[in-house]
Formats: sequence, C-alpha cells, structure tokens
Amino acid sequence: MAAFEPKNPGYRAAAVAMFERQPAMRTLGIVIVRLSPGEVELAMLHSADFTQQNGFVHAGIITAGLDNACGVAAFTLMPSEADILTVEFKTTLLAPARGERFVFKAEVVKPGRTLTFCEARAFAEHEGKTTLIATMTGTLMAMLPRVGASHEPRGLRAQQ
Repeated sequence: MAAFEPKNPGYRAAAVAMFERQPAMRTLGIVIVRLSPGEVELAMLHSADFTQQNGFVHAGIITAGLDNACGVAAFTLMPSEADILTVEFKTTLLAPARGERFVFKAEVVKPGRTLTFCEARAFAEHEGKTTLIATMTGTLMAMLPRVGASHEPRGLRAQQ
C-alpha cells in the first residue's frame, strides 16, 4: 500500500482519543494494536456474550470491528478539525467467527477531502491458526466545520 502523509501532525493522539470516546468499543473490548497513517489494526478477545445461536461470534460484532477499523484508518489522514462518520459499507462473511482472538486490519485505499474509501479484513485466531473470516469495503466522510454554520438546532433562529 502507498504511504500516506497525515494532514494532522498529531494524528496518532487524535485517533486514539477519538477511538477512546466510543463506549461501544469499550463494551466489545476492542483495542488498538497498531496505528500508522492510513492503517490500523484492532483486536478483540472472544466473549461468549457476543455469540449467536451456533456459538460463533455474531456477524454484527465482526462488522462493528471492521467498520471501526475503517473509521480509525481514515481518520488518521483527516485534518485536525475533522470528525468522522461512516456513510456506506459492504461486509462479506467468509467463514464462521470461531476463535480465541479476533483481529481487524484496515487500510485507506483512496483518501479524499470529504470521502475516504477503505478496505478491511477480519481474522480469527483459533488453535494456533489464523483464518480470514470477513472483509469490508467502506466509505467514510470527514465531518468538517462549516464556515458560518450555527450549532443551534434547525428552526431555532427562525423562532427568535
């Protein structure tokens, strides 16, 4: 993958802070393992609380890890004033999510001013083997402050 230059020299601290503000990631026990411009690796230990009826980790949990990996990877290349929001993703489930540990790796394919395209892969570590269990493509949006925009709820100014 091509090396990307972050727009925010403090990208690492900003990405970690953004990640840590997400209660969902804490609930799932997902942590950042590796972080560089345009790339991230997240990991999560198995929990029976996240399984479906056959004992595999639920596809929604795997998708949440992949989505967040895409978001963090994209966020590392955004300007310091940006926030981030997923606008679209497609997940392909390739194998049952059976393992002791799950790894979510994402990389930016094409960064843009507003939209960034990423690819991610989820792996299950089970009995000493690593298996690719899912892939994702995602589009993420840089939420930038708008010049002259008010943070008041719509219609509030009209009522004054």
